Amino acid sequence: MIPESNDTIFALSSGGLPAGVAVVRLSGPGAFSIVRTLSGELPSPRYASLRSIRSRNGNVLDSGLVIVFHGPASFTGEDCAEIHLHGGKAVVAALLSELETFDRCRLAEAGEFSRRAFENGKLDLVEIEGLADLLAAETEMQRRLAVEQSFGRLSAIYGMWRERLLHARAMVEAELDFADESDIPGSISDRIWPELESLADEVRVQLQAERAGEIIRDGFRVVIAGAPNAGKSSLLNALANREVAIVTEYAGTTRDILHCELNIEGFAVHLFDTAGIRETDEPIEQEGIRRAIGKMAEADLILYLRDASTTSTASDLQCPGDVPVINVGTKSDLLTDSLPKQTFDLMVSSVQNIGLDEVRQAILRHVQQRTDVISLAIPSRIRQRQHLRDVLANIDDAVRNTDIGLELRAEHLRRASDALGRISGKIDIESMLGKIFSDFCVGK
Repeated sequence: MIPESNDTIFALSSGGLPAGVAVVRLSGPGAFSIVRTLSGELPSPRYASLRSIRSRNGNVLDSGLVIVFHGPASFTGEDCAEIHLHGGKAVVAALLSELETFDRCRLAEAGEFSRRAFENGKLDLVEIEGLADLLAAETEMQRRLAVEQSFGRLSAIYGMWRERLLHARAMVEAELDFADESDIPGSISDRIWPELESLADEVRVQLQAERAGEIIRDGFRVVIAGAPNAGKSSLLNALANREVAIVTEYAGTTRDILHCELNIEGFAVHLFDTAGIRETDEPIEQEGIRRAIGKMAEADLILYLRDASTTSTASDLQCPGDVPVINVGTKSDLLTDSLPKQTFDLMVSSVQNIGLDEVRQAILRHVQQRTDVISLAIPSRIRQRQHLRDVLANIDDAVRNTDIGLELRAEHLRRASDALGRISGKIDIESMLGKIFSDFCVGK
């Protein structure tokens, strides 16, 4: 259900309680009158002023700062106010309960402040998604990627592209509609096709960087694979610096996929420990091996572990051909001069923490290679990438299909500009709004 936009909404917009300071935000037509009732005379816009916060029957709730923002110069584009009070649970609960007693004033739904900002033209969908990513960012690179979107830099690129498409459409339609007019020269549309080829190349570059954006936002997937007792769980624990997996001397201890997340030089890295791969008749272990093989196919990088301290030669692991593999020799602390020499990309000892930095650096090199882009103003969500593919396909159809008639080529340009409009939310996006804003916390 679409929330009522004539209501005044409120919510706790700061962190969990108790806290040193709590911020309660209000937005809507009644925001100023409600705050005036609670705190007396309003301060000047954008100036914080100390006020006593009282209920309508005169009881003091707390003492705190009051700030007001007149619309449209506010986050939501409406009249907004913030009350900064002590972050005790009882204090905040008392204020929220008092706010509920005002007519047409209610607790905000998840993401409702941001939705109002979108509906009032303060932010577009790309900026909204960037803001959500900024709130969820856990690594430095995720923060940088989110900043490019939430601050409007990616929107500026798409807006410029859309203007170029609209200009091209205008030229084509001018030739179609006014070809007989003396002031409209013939074949005016011929001038815009080279420009559209250049635009298609720019879109293509953006799509080539799509995997980089996905890796930065969602994380780089590294699968630890190998035979049983190769030291997979020990390496997982050593890299995570905590006990994620159970480690025993018995083969086949790990049956399911275990996961932990690392932060390597600002990049989110998802590390997966998998079941040892071997021939077995045990049904549960067979299922674990099946899942391990499936996870390897989804990986961005495979760490293929082999026990360097044994003379046995396990059969080579069948890794997916398009996934990079690093061959890691484990248990290097058990090596002796009598053992045959084996060749590995890296040698580690999880027990003695030998070679772990080298493993991290090897992972980092692969991440950096996959995210080597000039700018972080790149698409990071499936929705954005799907619309960009539509943009590129329609521009290519308009430019290359010279024999389909100017009317059909103009239609492809219209579809391309509409697809760009859907990225920023300018057209035909009502069906996706609920999902986008439901990802926000209440108070944002």
